[in-house]
Amino acid sequence: MKKLRVLVLVHPDLIPPDSSKGYSEQEINEWKTEYDVVTTLRRAGHDVHPLGVHDELKPIRDEIESWKPDVVLTLLEQFRGEAVYDQNVVSYLELMHVPYTGCNPRGLMLARGKDLSKTLVHYHRIPVPAFTVFPMRRKVRRPARLGLPLIVKSLNEDGSYGISQASVVDSDAKLAERVSFIHERIGTPAIAEQYIEGREIYVGVLGNERLRVLPVWELEFGNMAQGDWPIATEKVKHDPDYQERRRILHGPAKNLAPELVARIQRIAKRIYRTLELDGYARIDFRLAADGTPYFLEANPNPEIAESQEFAAAARHDGIKYPDLLQRILALGMKRAAPSVVAG
Repeated sequence: MKKLRVLVLVHPDLIPPDSSKGYSEQEINEWKTEYDVVTTLRRAGHDVHPLGVHDELKPIRDEIESWKPDVVLTLLEQFRGEAVYDQNVVSYLELMHVPYTGCNPRGLMLARGKDLSKTLVHYHRIPVPAFTVFPMRRKVRRPARLGLPLIVKSLNEDGSYGISQASVVDSDAKLAERVSFIHERIGTPAIAEQYIEGREIYVGVLGNERLRVLPVWELEFGNMAQGDWPIATEKVKHDPDYQERRRILHGPAKNLAPELVARIQRIAKRIYRTLELDGYARIDFRLAADGTPYFLEANPNPEIAESQEFAAAARHDGIKYPDLLQRILALGMKRAAPSVVAG
C-alpha cells in the first residue's frame, strides 16, 4: 500500500504518547489500542495524525479541509459521552465524502441496540437468549416466561461497561436492584436476558462484501473465586492485575468438533450480514453444553490493540498485526471510493 495520510479519531484523553516508556501497565492499558494503531501505522510508513474528539464536529472538518487525509481511522466509541452517538460521527464523514474505516452508520445503529440486534437475528432462526427490556423510569416486573437466573446489562453500552458479578441475578429483588443500578449509574435502559451456562466465545469477521471469518476464539476464566459467575465483567476485560491474578486468558477455542466450528463461523457470517455490518466486527456467543451457540451481541469496530482478541485471532489465521491494520484501511477506502467519485 502506498503511503497514506491517516487521520485517527480518538477520545481526547486517549491520545497516545510517542513512547510507552515510563508508564505503568495500568496506564498503558487505557490507551493501548490507540498506541498500537498509531505506532504500527507510522512504522509502516504512513503519515498518521491522532485527533481528540469529544463534543464538537468542527475540529474534524477543519482537519479534513486543511490536512486532506486519504482516510479517517475512527477509534471513537462515543460522542458527547454517549455511545449511541458514534454512528453520527461516521454519518458526518460520509456526508463529507471522506473514506473511513470500520462500520457504516446503519450497521452501528442495528448492532448498538442489544434488543434490536437480538430481534433481527432471532427472526433469521439464530438462537438468542430469552430477554426483556426495562425502559427508564418504569416499574421492574419480570415476565413469567423469563426464568432466573438472568444477566442484566445496559441496553446500549459495550465493552462490558457496567457489568460485574452483581449483574447476574437469581431473585426478583436482585433484578430490581440491578436494573435500578443501570438506570441511575449508567443512565440507559436495561436489558435482562437468560443466563446461558457455557463457554464465552468470539468470532471476528473482516470485510465488506467478501468476508473473512477468523478462528473461533475463547475467553477462559481461569481460577475464578468460589461462587463467582464466569462472565466478561469490566475487571475481566480491562483490569490487567485482575487478569493476571485470576489467570484470565484468551485463545483458540479447544476441543470443538470441526463441524461445530464451521457452524459457528457460518452463523457469525449470517449475523454480520443480517445487521448490515462492514469493515470489521466481533460476534459474541455463549456456547451451551449441548453445542448450541447463543448469540449475545455484535461489536462493530471492536478493540484492535495487538494483544486483544480480534488481532490475536487474525494473527492465528496468518494475518500479522501490521497487515491487519493495512486491510482495515484498504476496506475503508474501497467502500468509500464510489462516494468520493460521485462527490
